[in-house]
Amino acid sequence: MIKNYLKTGWRNIQKNIGTSMVNIVGLAVGIASVIMIILYVSDELSFDQYNEKADRIVRVVFNANVNGEEMKEAVVMAPVAQILKNDLPEVVNATRLAKSYNNRLEYNGSYYGQSNLGYVDPNFFDVFTLPITNGKKDNPLNKPNTVVISETLAENIFGNADPIGKTITVTNREEQLTISAVMQDIPDNSHFHFDLFVSTLGYAQARKTSWMESDFFTYLVLKEGVAISEVETKLPAINKKYMGPQMMDAIGMSYDEFQKDNSIGLFLQPLTDIHLHSDFSDSTTLEQGGDIKYIYIFSAIALFMLVIACINFMNLATASASKRSKEVGIRKVLGSNKNQLIYQFLAEAFISTLVATVLAIAFFAFTLPFFNQLAGKAIEFTSVLKPVYLLYLFGLILLITLLAGSYPAFYLSSFNPLNALKAKFSGNGQRSGIRSGLVIFQFVISAGLIVATLVVRKQMNYIQNKDLGYEKDQLLVVRNTYLLKNNEDNFIQEIENNPRVASVTHSAFVPTGKSDNEVGGIFQNSEFLRRMYFYNIDENYIPTMGMELLQGRNFSDDFGNENNKVIINEIAAEILGFGKDAVGKTFQRDTDEGLRDITVIGVIKNFNWKSLHQEIEPLILKNNPYGGIIIRSKTANMSGIIENLDTAWNQFNPKEALDYSVLDDAYNYTYVKERKMGTLLSLFAVLTIIVACLGLFGLVTFTAEQRFKEIGIRKVLGSSATQIVALLSKDFIKLVGISFVIAFPLSYYLMNKWLQDFAYRIDIQWELFLLAALITMGIAFLTIGIKSFKAASANPIKSLKTE
Repeated sequence: MIKNYLKTGWRNIQKNIGTSMVNIVGLAVGIASVIMIILYVSDELSFDQYNEKADRIVRVVFNANVNGEEMKEAVVMAPVAQILKNDLPEVVNATRLAKSYNNRLEYNGSYYGQSNLGYVDPNFFDVFTLPITNGKKDNPLNKPNTVVISETLAENIFGNADPIGKTITVTNREEQLTISAVMQDIPDNSHFHFDLFVSTLGYAQARKTSWMESDFFTYLVLKEGVAISEVETKLPAINKKYMGPQMMDAIGMSYDEFQKDNSIGLFLQPLTDIHLHSDFSDSTTLEQGGDIKYIYIFSAIALFMLVIACINFMNLATASASKRSKEVGIRKVLGSNKNQLIYQFLAEAFISTLVATVLAIAFFAFTLPFFNQLAGKAIEFTSVLKPVYLLYLFGLILLITLLAGSYPAFYLSSFNPLNALKAKFSGNGQRSGIRSGLVIFQFVISAGLIVATLVVRKQMNYIQNKDLGYEKDQLLVVRNTYLLKNNEDNFIQEIENNPRVASVTHSAFVPTGKSDNEVGGIFQNSEFLRRMYFYNIDENYIPTMGMELLQGRNFSDDFGNENNKVIINEIAAEILGFGKDAVGKTFQRDTDEGLRDITVIGVIKNFNWKSLHQEIEPLILKNNPYGGIIIRSKTANMSGIIENLDTAWNQFNPKEALDYSVLDDAYNYTYVKERKMGTLLSLFAVLTIIVACLGLFGLVTFTAEQRFKEIGIRKVLGSSATQIVALLSKDFIKLVGISFVIAFPLSYYLMNKWLQDFAYRIDIQWELFLLAALITMGIAFLTIGIKSFKAASANPIKSLKTE
């Protein structure tokens, strides 16, 4: 019986090949999109799940609000790990990680870089599942100056030779490390990636006891069955016990008194939440993570794509009911019952879906490299062939068969045989109303995605062109000139002599991308005010960066020692209460020797020195250049300067790698997550429009066939092709217009919510909705017009002589 259903279903598909192909292609595009999104979402949700104790590992994070300054940091104080392990019975293990990126390695006179190095406690491999493939598997970091390296790094340095027991040197840190083990490369779906882990037993920072400075990413392993909230309730008491005495010494205020007007504390974040649920300061994160909002967005798009494809199937099946009415009538007269007819129509839906799925997999395989490039992923085609995904795919086929096939099956099988044979139907108006509603739904989604794409693009253009308070173009950054040691000044002089160079400033502090960071406590009249960030610069920094000095003067050697002189931004002047007359005013900052008086010599115009997601914060510039240089080129073509940089670098330090970047590129990378979202939205908006228009094309085709004779009569009576096109198009265009009434307010609300993540953002103007309407209406009218014009151009004699 099933074989008969399938055979008959296949014949019916071949018989109505036009409608069937529209259905199958629409379903194929929808299913391919769903496959892409499912694999993308699965990859995002899988981060850190490879760890055997993933469900019990948490990261300790620091949140505070001090005098209006909100602090969210993923690093905490050095002693936190051991104290929490000792004081909390719910904690069975605790380990720490400190990052050190772009390290240069040396072995037997050969140099290798740039390597990401992490200092970790000896028990790090007991917490995280990072299999050891060679060397000491138990406690490989139990001695100072021991290191575990990745398989890739081992192969790069040693080839096929055994690296165990060999000594490598971290040249920029002058550390000699003995290799105790080799580990598997860290999986892609991890929130951190390092080439080597060094024992903290030889790391001075790890022995700090201060609760007033944060340096370490700290992870706990909780006992099985222990709730995170249960542990978090005990953290305030620990904060008070250990931070309280040090707070009194640092700012002269008790912990309880401080907490009256401020909040400060440690919190726990599940390991598996780190990638998608982190909003910590960029300087305290290991890598740029994802965003759970985008998971929701793309999951919704997958669902909508599936629904739209199913709507096409239902619309075309019910619209073409008259073609199958006699078939249904004859089957019923010959004894077929309703259930048999339902099974027959579901079999046709199953075959269509199966064929569409095969096409979808082929389409997925063809477009996967392009999708990976857009999404920044490394998804492999074989992923879809894993048993779990094949099971999902089979479930998807059944789901689509039921979603797309049930309504037409029940509708067609319900025909009265006598009416069916006479091609008379009841409820056509109602059916037409349902089809109209489904068309409106399709274009609500399509128009909404177009609006979303336009908003993202406009925000990205705003970010690209915003006045940042400095000129980011034509700037080269070299952040490791400190490696040149005594030759640093000679190197800078060599670069300044290049005729292509406009100016050079000596500083490792840049307003975007990788930068040094310095933060200190600010006091007024010996009372703690808040923390503020510092930039260490020279007298060339402000002109090289194209910044504007509003009050006072720049640093200058003409004024002698300026160690206690600073330039502040407008926000800092406002917070310090200096207003428009800040020059000459003083305040204090904390140092290792106690409070030091600082005098303001200038005020600089606010500039965005953090992401545009964040408001501009107070900043203090002091005359203490070190670490790196920033070069302003006279022209946009900087290849000549880069060649000169490389030559000069090798002249003064051939052992170390030159580490340079273009500031504009670093700025763009800051918003790579948003750019990816915009690109993927554009892709799925196009695919959604294609699927929706396929359905629209099918409906117009059917309408033209139904009104074939009417069109012929109208043409004989003098109607022009334009009038015929207008006749066939008006109802569909009206439905698209109605979809705007629903789509635009909804998309405005949702995209306005997305924009709230940016402190500096666009306003969504009516022109954007007009553009979205023109795009959607234009595509829809083109789709309708092609078929309508063909019907209007047909010879009327052909339609009339069949009468």
